[in-house]
Amino acid sequence: MNRTIKDATVRRNHYDSHAQLHAHLADFLAAYNFDRRLKTLRGLTPYEAICKA
Repeated sequence: MNRTIKDATVRRNHYDSHAQLHAHLADFLAAYNFDRRLKTLRGLTPYEAICKA
């Protein structure tokens, strides 16, 4: 997961401030949690797994 985050944020974009990085990171994590299906969760997204529990 850490490699995925670094590749999608820090290595692709240059941020002028910490606030910009924080905002982009929050947006990325929200999208990741709602869209990414994981094998360890039997094909569910993290959000779906939480709702099911």
